[in-house]
Amino acid sequence: MSDCSPLICVMGVSAVGKSTVGAALAESLRVPFVDADSLHSDANRAKMSSGIALTDEDRWPWLDAVGESFATAADTGLTMACSALRRAYRDRIRSIAPGVLFVHLVGSRELLISRAEARTDHFMPASLLDSQWGTLEMLDADEAGFEADVGHEPAAVVREIIEQLRVSGATRG
Repeated sequence: MSDCSPLICVMGVSAVGKSTVGAALAESLRVPFVDADSLHSDANRAKMSSGIALTDEDRWPWLDAVGESFATAADTGLTMACSALRRAYRDRIRSIAPGVLFVHLVGSRELLISRAEARTDHFMPASLLDSQWGTLEMLDADEAGFEADVGHEPAAVVREIIEQLRVSGATRG
């Protein structure tokens, strides 16, 4: 990953604020933003809308599309909101786009449940949050990335992420 074209995957469980924080981070870094949910097939969306958790077989083509989006953005940079809950999923993305840095958004279960229950415009029901918690594998020490706590306003979370990116050398300024 070069200094002027960061490839950042804003990851975490549903309702953690991936899209909100990811879009604001992309704006701050002056790179494009993509919500990986837009890369899901209609069949995946229908399953999730029905409260049915996706299987790995459902996810592999989607994760390939995520990796390809990052790979094609190597020159421009990209911030993408993508759950990337398991190490195998992140490895799949990195197999296509090795320079991706993962920013894992974390928050209390109570906060995330209240956010999920308040949403009316999302295909992922609050009932699937426990399934996502059960699937989540924290970043390993050998993975490029770090955590950011979402217990603050989105602007403060973005400032924290940018500072961590600067400290890590992933971005200038």
